Amino acid sequence: MLLYNIHRPRPPRPMKRSSALLDAGAIALSGLCLLHCLALPLLAAMLPLMGVWAEAEWVHALFVAIAAPVTGFALWRAHRQHRLPVLAMATALVGLLLLLAGAMGWPSHEAETPMTVVGSLLLASTHVWNAWRRHRH
Repeated sequence: MLLYNIHRPRPPRPMKRSSALLDAGAIALSGLCLLHCLALPLLAAMLPLMGVWAEAEWVHALFVAIAAPVTGFALWRAHRQHRLPVLAMATALVGLLLLLAGAMGWPSHEAETPMTVVGSLLLASTHVWNAWRRHRH
C-alpha cells in the first residue's frame, strides 16, 4: 500500500506589521550608522570650508538663482495639468521674494536669517502642497 502525504504544505504566514516595522527600523538605523561612520569624518574635515561658504554672499544669490526657475517650472507644469489655487502661487511668490530680500540683505543684515528661513519654509510648503495635489488627482 502506497501512502501519500495528504497534508498540504502550509502557506507562509504573513509577516506581522510590527515585525515589518521593526525590520524597516533596524535597516534604517543600520544605514544611518553606516552613513555616520563614512560621512562624518569627511564632513568634519569640510567644516572650515562650509563656514566660509555660509558667510559668502554669493551663495545666497546662487540659491535664489536656482530656486526661482525650479519653482517657476514646477508650478507652471502643475498649473498646466490642474489649475493651481491663487494661494499656492502667492505663497511661492512671497517665499521667493523673501529669499531674494534675504540674499540682498534688505532691509537689514539682522533680518536676513529670519527672512530666508520663512521664505524657504513658504517655498517648501508650496512644493509639498503641489505634490499632495498631484498625488490626489
